[in-house]
Amino acid sequence: MEKKVNQKAWFFVLPVVLLVAFSALIPLMTVVNYSVQDTFGNNAFFWAGTDWFTDILRSERFHSALWRQFLFSGIILAIEVPLGIAIALAMPRRGLWVPVCLVLMALPLLIPWNVVGTIWQVFARVDIGLLGHTLANLGIDFNYTQDPLDAWITVVVMDVWHWTSLVVLLCYAGLQSIPDAYYQAARIDGASKWAIFRYIQLPKLHRVLLIAVLLRFMDSFMIYTEPFVVTGGGPGSATTFLSIDLVKMAIGQFDLGRAAAFSIIYFLIILLVSWAFYTVMTGKTKESDR
Repeated sequence: MEKKVNQKAWFFVLPVVLLVAFSALIPLMTVVNYSVQDTFGNNAFFWAGTDWFTDILRSERFHSALWRQFLFSGIILAIEVPLGIAIALAMPRRGLWVPVCLVLMALPLLIPWNVVGTIWQVFARVDIGLLGHTLANLGIDFNYTQDPLDAWITVVVMDVWHWTSLVVLLCYAGLQSIPDAYYQAARIDGASKWAIFRYIQLPKLHRVLLIAVLLRFMDSFMIYTEPFVVTGGGPGSATTFLSIDLVKMAIGQFDLGRAAAFSIIYFLIILLVSWAFYTVMTGKTKESDR
């Protein structure tokens, strides 16, 4: 006797599907529509085909912004992932200090992005900012509004301060999920702290680190608000990442066709790199589980 399947459950999913279609697919199709057309106003559109895509891919402006974006994301991952693991390992596992540490770690994540940018914009100013004024008194020539290197240092430190907590919380949750039996066996064998980390903790954190790396890569690759508030993309174009360049093109220049093609290329780059990260890291996780 065949088991009857009740298809009425799909009616409960239908509102969600419609909401996603309205909030995601329709705007995406609008962007695709603009990317293959040109307009001179008065709601008159002309077919442009792939001209905008070719123009963006050949643009030196796009290549420079893409290079800065990859460099920023690489620096962020190289700092935040090891730092997050180290802080998670140093946090207490039991006792009163556990909730205190968790709350302190979560505080930066609760601050809105534009507020983070405003905080660091004031904090790093030479005239009134605590950081900038202190460095000036120490004889260090620091000015993020005029020196590209200082601007990069400010943006990187700001992002590390804001988002390392996410890596810490993920790694701490992963460490808490490791059974005590592993540690007991390691103590019996006389394993050192490095050996415990190398052969027990790090392999067990592979899946957590996969999530952390993917989240931090996507967030850092799409960063806009914080560097825009702090530096505005300057000095010059030193901190003009892809998102800032896209907004300048779409809103500042009102070049909708080129900006639409830019946004689609931007989306595909994030999708492809995230897929590459996921494929490589899941492959290593499977090898370590064998």
